[in-house]
Amino acid sequence: MDRCLCPRLRAAALLLAASTLPAAAAQFVPVPAVVIYPGDVIRDGMLTEMQMPDDFAGRSAAVLDRGALVNKTSRRTLLPNLPIPKNAIGEPKVVSLNAMVRIVYSEGGLTIATYGSALQAGAVGDVIPVRNLESGLTVAGTIGGDGAVHVAPSGGPG
Repeated sequence: MDRCLCPRLRAAALLLAASTLPAAAAQFVPVPAVVIYPGDVIRDGMLTEMQMPDDFAGRSAAVLDRGALVNKTSRRTLLPNLPIPKNAIGEPKVVSLNAMVRIVYSEGGLTIATYGSALQAGAVGDVIPVRNLESGLTVAGTIGGDGAVHVAPSGGPG
């Protein structure tokens, strides 16, 4: 009788010990629920969550926060249920190629504004070239939050 009971007790003890061991922790990562194409603005409804191993964050260059994806644009095609690399998303373009933009020059209390044609698309903070519609000259400026291109004062003699 001991022979029969002993293996069963050992199996029960092993099962109990295995069930009390901590399971490998996991984290949830945002992934596309649908195909997202380059230039698409990422909306919350386009994303779902996928469970990844605990060490995923340390060995991956994927975006781990859903909030960091919403209202960003895709730089390449993103496939469903695959992690989204950090370099595959960007800021949405606020100025498009050949769009009419306001050019603003400010120095001290002086502000001069005119209009130009954007020679490159860009997001807030990007430096883009713009052709002044009045003079035909090309200037470079930084896209502001207001959508205007702000030209910095030159450091020349004054």
